[in-house]
Amino acid sequence: MHAAIIGLGLMGGSLALALRRAGWASPITGVTRRAETLAAARAAGAIDRDAADLASASLDEADVIVLATPVRTLLRQLPEVGRLARPGAVILDLGSTKAEICAEMERLPEGLQPVGGHPMCGKETGGFAAADASLFEGMTFVLCPLPRTSGAALATARSLAESVGAHVRVLDPVRHDRAVAAISHLPYLAAAGLVNAVTRSAAAGGDHSLALSLAASGFRDTTRLAASDVDMMLDILLTNRLAVLEWLGTCAGELAALATLLRSGDEAGLRDRLAAAQETRRGMRF
Repeated sequence: MHAAIIGLGLMGGSLALALRRAGWASPITGVTRRAETLAAARAAGAIDRDAADLASASLDEADVIVLATPVRTLLRQLPEVGRLARPGAVILDLGSTKAEICAEMERLPEGLQPVGGHPMCGKETGGFAAADASLFEGMTFVLCPLPRTSGAALATARSLAESVGAHVRVLDPVRHDRAVAAISHLPYLAAAGLVNAVTRSAAAGGDHSLALSLAASGFRDTTRLAASDVDMMLDILLTNRLAVLEWLGTCAGELAALATLLRSGDEAGLRDRLAAAQETRRGMRF
């Protein structure tokens, strides 16, 4: 199975390393503009062939083409990939949002086999230097087949995901986007909002330096996602606006309800709401 991976950052680099370790694909072609990344990937044994752009990547030889670039870059690349890929090739992406990507995949030339994909894993750090062959182990790998996707193409995408240790879940793109808006995109905005509230607010005399000097594990853990790559998150947020806005409204309503209870000194009401959250969180399994 000849695999071409476009983008060798955290996700693409990790996939190349994992596929190499699993022996699932050979050869593996890596595509990225950065010469130092290509050199590092070759040195790590992640890829057999390299290319600095799509035109020189011999995509017409690949059985599976994986797009592992940022979402809006990926959307721009799909038409060119469609022109260069051979008929029957499976086109898989690793983007964090799916509805816009799958809509663009629907425009690919007839004969290509697109499958939307989203491995539910990652790190705050990016680049090939952060790549890890174990990144996908035990994690959920969402697949979003299109109406045109053949059973054989979906089976190939499933085999790829399972070969790197992931558990496959097949979802509709819109349902996927609404779900990840709640459990990934909203938490990022909440973390960013909390950091900005503490560091920019005039509350408590604007003494944020004192507040930060007292911060420990609670603040650290709650705000961890605020350190994520801003360009990557902008791609995600702007291609999932409606779902994110819906969940932001829901969260704002919950915070407003807590504020009302606190303002009125309603201890029983506040206890009920906090206890419900506590019970739910303690019952969660990740």
